[in-house]
Amino acid sequence: MIPYISRGSLVVENPMKRVFGRTGFEVTTLGLGGQASIQWTPSDVDPVAIILKAHKLGVNYYDTSNVYGPSQMNYGKAFRKLNMVPGLPGYRENARRDIFLTSKTHLRYAKGGDNVEGIHNGTNGPDGSKTLDDVHRSLSQIFGDGKGNYPQGAYLDMVLIHSLSTWQELDAVYEGLDNPDPNADRIGALAALRDVRDGTNLTGLNPKEEKLIRHIGFSGHYDAALMMAMIQRDKYELLDGMLVAINANDKLNFNMQNNVIPVAAAKNMGVIAMKVFADGAMYTKPATWSNNPEDVVRTVGSSSLPSTPLVQYSLTTPGIHTAIIGIGHISETHHDCQLTQNLASAQVGPDSLSLSDRDKIEKMANMVKSGKTNYFQMSYKPLSAPRDVALQQRNEGSARKAVLTWQTAYAGASPLDRYDVWRDGEKVGQVPYRPQTTMEPFVYEDVVNDNQAHSYVMRSVDTQGESASSEAVTMQAV
Repeated sequence: MIPYISRGSLVVENPMKRVFGRTGFEVTTLGLGGQASIQWTPSDVDPVAIILKAHKLGVNYYDTSNVYGPSQMNYGKAFRKLNMVPGLPGYRENARRDIFLTSKTHLRYAKGGDNVEGIHNGTNGPDGSKTLDDVHRSLSQIFGDGKGNYPQGAYLDMVLIHSLSTWQELDAVYEGLDNPDPNADRIGALAALRDVRDGTNLTGLNPKEEKLIRHIGFSGHYDAALMMAMIQRDKYELLDGMLVAINANDKLNFNMQNNVIPVAAAKNMGVIAMKVFADGAMYTKPATWSNNPEDVVRTVGSSSLPSTPLVQYSLTTPGIHTAIIGIGHISETHHDCQLTQNLASAQVGPDSLSLSDRDKIEKMANMVKSGKTNYFQMSYKPLSAPRDVALQQRNEGSARKAVLTWQTAYAGASPLDRYDVWRDGEKVGQVPYRPQTTMEPFVYEDVVNDNQAHSYVMRSVDTQGESASSEAVTMQAV
């Protein structure tokens, strides 16, 4: 039997909410994904009706992107029906404030940066578009005329840098952030997004000093190490949100739940789960990218793997606040309606499933497509040793100190527990695991009361007792 928390009635009167990290906003545990039928719309589906039903049911987190085809325009049509467009008759400002609307940009540079190796840019906007063009496009398609104009008072609650995938992209989005220069040939996405968040023009790219967004974040589903570095480099704490792939087959890959999610949680970021059903690959869809309406899954779960445990698995992953799920099909019949079913499944507390329950759900999900559902995620990596281990020798009076520094290890299927310090084959100390939230290394000092040479090894240890050792570093004799 697959464990899950009973949903009771499928009719949810007051959807459960969680505080969305340091934004302070209370998000419903189910958010509406901007893909599925809102992007790849089958001929017999009304995408606007999906958005309207989500709002009627009380869902308050909404997701879209500048690479989701008609998704933003569909939100615009729905928001007009809901009177949530500023400047139009009957505008309900409080209703707009009661939702959290996130769009994304897949453009890494706000200025320059054309044809840089390792950079994957993408937009459904015009060729040559840059980061702020996407922001303006989102506002125009959702709140304006769809041709570049948007009304005063229009804003996005958050813009995410979409699908960070390479280390070159990481460098690109941070370019110019420390020393914004309007005359620079290249300016990365973050510096420009900061301008339209704060109403400044440090980059020269926001001459009207508009405040168009409330929060900045990023999304990723491929490389947990890259995503950790994205957060660790954020010394200005610009990143308030992270959208991350997390489902019951996560641990079969270079996993997110033991690596990047704890780092985001330690910085009190709002964390959104995605790929709960592996983009439909847990069910009828092949494990590959969606490209047309035929790829949209329109059923609810399966007899061998109900959808409820998968939703609850993602939402009981420590650090997760909400889960966005794309909707292929709605119905007035509750048992046939993906939206009603998913909302009912999402009524779960963060600690509602035991580790044993989660393990059982993993075992069931692992049987789907032989566990190869997460085509979007880097392949499995075991526990790594502490990285970049270095040693400095310091003399303090008659004593010598070996000052060891290192960067975080990466966890395998089990969470990290601690770092052990070994000198000359003997354990001499340990440091409890904590997420590394900056680029500053961890430090351990070992006092040695002799003049001899010593060999040190740092060892990472997970909660199951598995370990991985670094290369030895030497303290020279004096």
